[in-house]
Amino acid sequence: MDAELSQRLTHLLDHIDHWLPTVPTPVDWATHVAAIWQRHPLGGRLVPVPPRDTMMLDDLLGIERQKLALVDNTRAFLQGLPANHALLWGSRGSGKSSVIRALLNSLANDGLRLIQVDRHDLSSLPMLVEQLRDTPHRFVVYCDDLSFEGNDDAYKALKSVLDGALTGPPENVLLYATSNRRHLLPESMDDNSGTRLVGEELHHGDAVEERISLSDRFGLWLGFHPFSQATYLEVCEHWVARIGDKQDWSDAARAEAVRFATLRGGRSGRTAWQFAAQWVGRKRLHEGVT
Repeated sequence: MDAELSQRLTHLLDHIDHWLPTVPTPVDWATHVAAIWQRHPLGGRLVPVPPRDTMMLDDLLGIERQKLALVDNTRAFLQGLPANHALLWGSRGSGKSSVIRALLNSLANDGLRLIQVDRHDLSSLPMLVEQLRDTPHRFVVYCDDLSFEGNDDAYKALKSVLDGALTGPPENVLLYATSNRRHLLPESMDDNSGTRLVGEELHHGDAVEERISLSDRFGLWLGFHPFSQATYLEVCEHWVARIGDKQDWSDAARAEAVRFATLRGGRSGRTAWQFAAQWVGRKRLHEGVT
C-alpha cells in the first residue's frame, strides 16, 4: 500500500476512533453491590454506585407486614427458591423506596445485588436482563416511581421481561418496582365503555385488560398506606433518637410532630424523618452543639 495512503487511512481511523463511544467497563460485583443502568450509544451501561445511606430494615417502623413479605421473598430468591416479582404501591413517602434501600443494606452480604433503572430507560431493559443472565450473582432490578401515560409504549418492554417474552427473565433476576398507582396505567371513563355482562360474568374491555395485565405480572403486591397518628409518633420518636438522642423526645416534640404533619398534609415515614431532622437540628443549633 502506498505509504501516503496508509498514513491518511491511519489518521482517518484515529479521528473515527475519537468519536466512537467507549466500551463500558464491566462492573466488579464482588466489590460493588449496587449500580444504575444508563443509556449508552451501544445500548446501555452499568455504572456502580455506593449505597445511598445506612438505613436498615429495623429503622422502618409501621410497615412490618410489608417488610416481612418482601424479605421472605428476597431471601427465597437468594437461595435459589421460587420467588415473585414485586410491586410496592401506595401513597407518597410511605416507605416504598426506603424498604428497597434497606433491603440492600441488610442482605448485600447474603449475595443481593441491586440495579436501578429509570423509567425512561425501560426500553433497553431486555438488553440489561440478557447481560445478567450468565452472571453468577443474583440481582433485583429496581424501578422507582413507576407509572405510564396512556400513549407510553415503554411499559411493553417491562411487560415482556416480566412474563411475555419467549425465554422469560433469567432465574437470577427479579424485578421490584414502586408506584403511587396500584395499576400502572392511568384509568379513564372510556376504559369502561367495552365492559359487558355475559351471563353472570363481567367481562372487561381491552383497555381495562391492558391496564390490569401489567400489574398482574407482579406476583407480590404490597400496599403502603398513611400512618395512624400513634404509628406516626412512634416513627418520629425513633428518628429523633436515631438522629439525635433519646432525651430529645419530649411532650414538646410530640406536639410539634403533630403540627408538622398537619402542615405537610399527611402522616408518613418521610414526614416523620423530616420532622426529626428539623427538630434535632434546631435543638442543637440553639444549644450551640454540632
